[in-house]
Amino acid sequence: MTTSQARTRTTVTTRLDRLVHEVRETVARRLPPERTAHLVGERLAPHLGAADLLTDRQREGDPGHYRQHVLHAEPDGGFSIVSLVWLPGQRTTVHDHVSWCVTGVHEGREHERRYALMPGADGPRLVATRDVVNERGQVCGFAPPGDIHRVWNAGGDKAISLHVYGADITRLGTSVRRTYEPPAGER
Repeated sequence: MTTSQARTRTTVTTRLDRLVHEVRETVARRLPPERTAHLVGERLAPHLGAADLLTDRQREGDPGHYRQHVLHAEPDGGFSIVSLVWLPGQRTTVHDHVSWCVTGVHEGREHERRYALMPGADGPRLVATRDVVNERGQVCGFAPPGDIHRVWNAGGDKAISLHVYGADITRLGTSVRRTYEPPAGER
């Protein structure tokens, strides 16, 4: 078994296998990142909320921080699929990504704050531009630049989202390119 094959070994449900195949076909078209993200989102949406998508293990959280389960990493590095499990109150840092990304809420809801870097007298400053609540079944996609955001679970129950990245995050270690200090008052 090659290193790539070892990285991609996980329990795969029939539905997850079908999603991987659909994403693979879409990524193979080699379209611009924004278009790829849009089309991957269309493939992801019908699978969200399906009871047979994830195993019980792939739905497990961690009391210390949100938990990432790598569901698939394409051997050629073209994409990765992960489930993120958010217990109440868990959040990310403010960050951007190394590649296009599509997220879809599988269970619960995710809160997201989007940001832009604006010119300032002392250099660029981060400004919140939009707050979004993504409900179960909703999909959003984006591509750098302009993908700075923070995500959190503000609810009282577990939330699970699926993320498809246009890179092999098992090789990179993360999908995050940079982290940012939140604007004053958000810390």
